[in-house]
Amino acid sequence: QVQLVESGGGLVQAGGSLRLSCAVSGSIFDIKDMGWYRQAPGKQRELVAAVTSGGTTTYADSVKGRFTISRDNAENTVYLQMNSLKHEDTAVYYCNARVVVAPTAYTMDYWGKGSLVTVSS
Repeated sequence: QVQLVESGGGLVQAGGSLRLSCAVSGSIFDIKDMGWYRQAPGKQRELVAAVTSGGTTTYADSVKGRFTISRDNAENTVYLQMNSLKHEDTAVYYCNARVVVAPTAYTMDYWGKGSLVTVSS
């Protein structure tokens, strides 16, 4: 079994910052891509940012220059530093990891339970 545990969400004023963390644990051979998605009320889930095992990053246009994704491969943890937050960033943020699972070596996608970020205007 593989578990993703998120932390760091909460309420912040517009212009403020938050840092999300997601720790992956369990029967893991390797972790490939890791990322953060978000879902606002009434909207579809969307990619916010992703990082490959080699460190290549991808960002949604709406967060470029404000959010930074990083990962600690030794700790199996991915982070999302969110600066200059806007009201429209309000959403539930979900961590995603593409994991090579032990002992089968199958590659599977796993999701965290979600962390609510509320930005007051």
